[in-house]
Amino acid sequence: MTRKLSLGIDLGTSNSCLSLCAVDGGLAQTVPVTQVLSPSVIGEKSLLPSVLYLPAPGEYADGSFTLPWNDADARGSIVGSFARERGATVPDRVVSSAKSWLCNPDVDRRASILPWKSDLGDAKVSPFEATRRYLAHLRHAAESHLAQRDDGATLADCQIVLTVPASFDEVARTLTHEAALAVGLSDVTLLEEPQAAFYAWINQSAHAPGATPWTDEVAPGDLVLVCDIGGGTADFSLIAVAAAPAGLSKNLELHRVAVGEHILLGGDNMDLALAYHLRGKLEEGGHELDAWQFQALVHATREAKEKLLGNDALAEAQVAVPSRGASLFAKTVATTLARDAVVAILTEGYFPITAAGDLPAPRKSVGLQEYGLDYATEPAVSRHLARFLRRALENVRSDAELATRVGAAAAAAPVDLLRPTAVLFNGGVFEAASFRARVVELLRAWFGADHALKELQSAGLNIAVSRGAAYYGAVRASGKGIAIEAGTSRSYYLGLESPAPAVPGYVPPVKGVCVVPQGTKEGTELELPDREFGLVTGEAVQFRFFASGVRAGDRVGTVVANAPKTLDELPGLSVTLPALGDGNGQVVQVTLHPRVTAVGTLELWLHHKQSERRWKLDFNLRAGE
Repeated sequence: MTRKLSLGIDLGTSNSCLSLCAVDGGLAQTVPVTQVLSPSVIGEKSLLPSVLYLPAPGEYADGSFTLPWNDADARGSIVGSFARERGATVPDRVVSSAKSWLCNPDVDRRASILPWKSDLGDAKVSPFEATRRYLAHLRHAAESHLAQRDDGATLADCQIVLTVPASFDEVARTLTHEAALAVGLSDVTLLEEPQAAFYAWINQSAHAPGATPWTDEVAPGDLVLVCDIGGGTADFSLIAVAAAPAGLSKNLELHRVAVGEHILLGGDNMDLALAYHLRGKLEEGGHELDAWQFQALVHATREAKEKLLGNDALAEAQVAVPSRGASLFAKTVATTLARDAVVAILTEGYFPITAAGDLPAPRKSVGLQEYGLDYATEPAVSRHLARFLRRALENVRSDAELATRVGAAAAAAPVDLLRPTAVLFNGGVFEAASFRARVVELLRAWFGADHALKELQSAGLNIAVSRGAAYYGAVRASGKGIAIEAGTSRSYYLGLESPAPAVPGYVPPVKGVCVVPQGTKEGTELELPDREFGLVTGEAVQFRFFASGVRAGDRVGTVVANAPKTLDELPGLSVTLPALGDGNGQVVQVTLHPRVTAVGTLELWLHHKQSERRWKLDFNLRAGE
């Protein structure tokens, strides 16, 4: 059907956002999100905090949180501003960072485990359920906004684009898509967040009053680093600007050439660093905080940090920490967070000037750990960025075609890192101008003070992703505008066991056969030509999957000799495939037919050579599902 509008949904770790763009062109606009601001007070804000509060039975009177729409999806929970504010006083009833849990391969993401470490029992929710409730709220807010428009548009008239981190694995992508379908967001397209931020820059340059056209700001050979650090993750991508056939956007085309690893490092980590600083101040004053109070301190510190970084006139902000018990007011302790401390702790702790060869320190593990999110153990964004640019150069060198797109200038750096010529910042962390300035300073320290590095103007650090998603949806619906050539961000491999004579003490290494090369477009079906494999059916077997973000030169059927040593192993799949006939443990000849779905998830079909029988392996069936 013909779409009139495009709806962009940024489902962020800390904040979510909605934007609309007319399919026939124009500037994408942020949609205010209706939400609970306090008991019996409903209002609109441009951002919806991605926080879920689970009230205790009888904690509030019936009707205290009634929204303009039927809130059956909420099931006794509150999403948004009040939920986050309430987290500062009742932290064990607040779900946050659900997005980070959704991409954690070591937990059952459908199990009721959140809030983590709370004792709520049956009141807990799963990462998937929290995601579904956020999306339900966003859908209702979008419908409510559309109902107030004069053009009579409904959600059915919208092309819907939902963003995910570029580094999300296939399980997290699939679950996000499934949650969208569960709340009625049908025919949704997934888009990587750094790409969305880049699209927002293009849209703004084309339609914002007085803006410079994007085609005048970049040229063939430019390499744009999208540096996206939000509440929970640090996401890096590189987009190359290349020459295109005549008639296309001043002969320019765009290619996403590298995507970083999934790094749980962002505003949440910074809040913790500041909270530890304040706990030290309180302890010096004779106030010892228990674990519950410390969680409340983290929530309160985040609010104080945001006030300071959002208002240059503030020198300090008050932070209050409550405690349990009847005399709550009397037991509340307070301190102050100074702007100077915020800048010093965060700038030097997370954005130090490091050498180009300084990479993240290896993880040091003890035999027994307290289980939780797999946070980055290296706090310095600088070192993670160096690792990303080093791996990006390795990836480009693996593929002659990719190297041509990037151009010689970007790779001819004085250090062994791929060299961006422009940087586009995104994410709430970069609301602080000092952090943006420090990253630019860092890049110039690596590549030379005379390195021409241009900072592109963000379309809004907290809202650009939703605006870019809306613009991208308009491009898809209309067929007009420029799209980034991207596809899968990594290459994927299936573990392959080779027959070998038995040798005591020797286990033949597992090979990896490439089933999906990096850059494979959505909706593409592949096959491995002239290759047959033996598939074990009728009994439980283990499939091993691998991936790589630095082997762009591999093609379908490329075999990697020692996959566990060379590639990144993904969680395996234990499954019993139905046998042919009555026998168990049969080995049958099959051909492999990988498929990248329209939403960017992966399927692997195995076709029997002697019949019409086929089996499917889903990446969303891996451990933890």
